[in-house]
Amino acid sequence: MKRNDVRNVAIIAHVDHGKTTLVNEMLKQGGIFRENQEVKDRVMDSGDLERERGITILAKNTSVFYNGVKINIVDTPGHADFGGEVERVLKMVNGVLVLVDACEGPMPQTRFVMQKALELNHKLIIVVNKTDRPDARLSEVQDEILELLFDLNANDEQIDSPIIFCSGRNGTASTDCATQGKDLKPLFDAIINYFEPQEVDEDGPFQMLVSSIDYNDYVGRIGIGRIERGKAAVGQEVETCNYNVKGKELKGKLVGIFQIEGLDRVPVDSAKAGDIVCISGLENVSIGDTVCAAESAEPVPFVKISEPTVEMTFSVNDSPFAGKEGKFVTTRHLRDRLFREMLKDVSLRVEETDSADSYRVCGRGEMHLSILIETMRRAGYEFQVGAPKVMYKTENGVLKEPMEKLVVDVPEDKTGSVFSGMGVRKGELLQMENIGSRIRLEFKVPARGLFGYKSQFLTETRGEGVFNTIFWGYEEYKGDIERRTTGSLVAFETGEAVTYGLFNAQGRGQLFIGAGEKVYEGMVVGVSPKNEDIVVNVCKKKHLTNTRASGSDDALRLETPKIMSLEEAMEFIADDELLEITPEKVRIRKKTLDTETRLKRKAHGLE
Repeated sequence: MKRNDVRNVAIIAHVDHGKTTLVNEMLKQGGIFRENQEVKDRVMDSGDLERERGITILAKNTSVFYNGVKINIVDTPGHADFGGEVERVLKMVNGVLVLVDACEGPMPQTRFVMQKALELNHKLIIVVNKTDRPDARLSEVQDEILELLFDLNANDEQIDSPIIFCSGRNGTASTDCATQGKDLKPLFDAIINYFEPQEVDEDGPFQMLVSSIDYNDYVGRIGIGRIERGKAAVGQEVETCNYNVKGKELKGKLVGIFQIEGLDRVPVDSAKAGDIVCISGLENVSIGDTVCAAESAEPVPFVKISEPTVEMTFSVNDSPFAGKEGKFVTTRHLRDRLFREMLKDVSLRVEETDSADSYRVCGRGEMHLSILIETMRRAGYEFQVGAPKVMYKTENGVLKEPMEKLVVDVPEDKTGSVFSGMGVRKGELLQMENIGSRIRLEFKVPARGLFGYKSQFLTETRGEGVFNTIFWGYEEYKGDIERRTTGSLVAFETGEAVTYGLFNAQGRGQLFIGAGEKVYEGMVVGVSPKNEDIVVNVCKKKHLTNTRASGSDDALRLETPKIMSLEEAMEFIADDELLEITPEKVRIRKKTLDTETRLKRKAHGLE
């Protein structure tokens, strides 16, 4: 039987190509909001971090109604570090909108998400977005998309995919690149007419693959997915099983079923095959589980999620300021939070270590882990993390390391600094092309070579460069790469930083702190241009005598300290340093705080 009344669609694209803005307009024109309702920009980005950074981190579900058809829309992340989100939600849909910026054209993540969609044999509608940009290259971008489809071995039907020209910001769409359009009707028509109604078996035993997990304090864990077969009803006896994990069969009951209408979850008594629903009542349900009728437990094959490539050590804070700023500070708090995160983030791995206070956390990239750290910090957690490291693997006795494909878009006069930076990072040039007055360069570079490079790149290109990476694969170890060419300015004693001490210290390098800030021995208070650590006393006060009054010298002028963001601090720290994370501060510190002990350990090669 065909479900003519439903279409399940995912929107996939490279980061910042306008997915969430387009969904906003689809919701408005799909009649989800009242006429006089005030609607935020990017209403789907519900998290504080998502709104601040202008990126989507978690896939979101919504729906609109058009000509009597319910269109379930999944808005997916565009950043490579959240690719695990994209991979799993594609199992929920039977059609994909591929969004491409009318100026930038297909980018690394476009290739990644499109490849995943083609592997699942999904039909595509190509949406060239931001056609209102003055620098839009509509005909060239069409050619680039076709080239990419040929490159990815798409079948004839996928190569002939319809192309819609959109302006998400203006809420217009057209099938002709020469005209702007009046509304999104051409896009809605393409979704209804090109994506075929799903063929479903409503009479078979109930079966649903859980593609996403949510949590609610009132109902506990909520499984989200598409009903593959049969019908679900509140109170129904079910069994969960997993295609990849044998012996995980658990019985339970569906306490609640919710359908997604617009931005709301509406409780329903039952749902049938083809519907995307949220179910509650199954305490231990997780991503990749299949929820089946109790009498017929048949797991659905689940897409294999790409393995993590970067790891960090999370441990309990043991600095002199430990426990003063956070709400959750113990090992139990840290352990519970990390393992709970792993239940809803399929790309994350958390492992115990030899130390009871430390955990090995592995993710898809620095940004993936920095989002986790920032989310925990805002929730009141206090902990410390080590420097990020790549995950090596050995195959047939050969050490291999993860490689990234780096795509940069820079003005013509800034290419020299990029080639220089790639040279010391073992980067290999793959392609170079002119795009107007700018040049696009593609490199293959070891993932560890990119640690700390993004902030340097933005500085060297004066903020005009565009920087994108995507996982390339594992290759033979490329040799040593110097992680950092600078040293740290390390506080000599515990106390409060004063102007006199800071003035003397700033001659040694750039400071991270200002006057009045509390410091402790072993805390990193600045960066030294020399490739060695320098101990400075920022708490030192000027001694007063009866011949020298405190105000007799000229007022000391302090340079503005460099305030590091979390990502910059993660990129900056050396192997013998840690980041102290609290709800109020991000501090850099040495692993060994005592100056004398640290120098002895360094002399013996222990640090």
